[in-house]
Amino acid sequence: MAQTYCDIASGHEWHGPYHDTEYGFPLREDAELFERLVLEINQAGLSWLTILKKREAFRRAYDGFNPAVVARYGARERRRLLADTGIIRNRLKIDAAIANAQRLLELRASHGGFAAWLDAHHPRPKAEWVALFRKTFRFTGGEIVGEFLISTGYLPGAHAESCPIYQVVAGLSPAWKRGLRTED
Repeated sequence: MAQTYCDIASGHEWHGPYHDTEYGFPLREDAELFERLVLEINQAGLSWLTILKKREAFRRAYDGFNPAVVARYGARERRRLLADTGIIRNRLKIDAAIANAQRLLELRASHGGFAAWLDAHHPRPKAEWVALFRKTFRFTGGEIVGEFLISTGYLPGAHAESCPIYQVVAGLSPAWKRGLRTED
């Protein structure tokens, strides 16, 4: 039987608290959702442990993940981020964070916020989510989108049903409990 994240996270200094209090838990606030999207994008090609260890540095570097602030970043902020050894210094990922913050402001205007936009497109199978994210955001491939949606409660799979946290998350009525189609 393959090990699950639930198995790996149990008792781990970094993975444990994330698994037990955040992973798969429904998020509603733009800053929380934007943070998770930026972290998932930055995880591409790296381990989640690396991202968890750098998380506080990311929060400082990206002004608490306030989309309105990040959307206004210009050349000076890009240079600052590229020089910040506390985060992942990848120009494509930094540019994606800024562009995606700008897109979130558009979603606020059209839908009232990121969560409302996600809700407006729910339910749908992963493949359709990936196509929608690729059309809407930058640097959002299949793995990034899938993990973002699982980690924020829009797709199932964050926890094994035998994991005690599964029942906690299920009790919070995540989006995946509200009629997700299963054809994908």
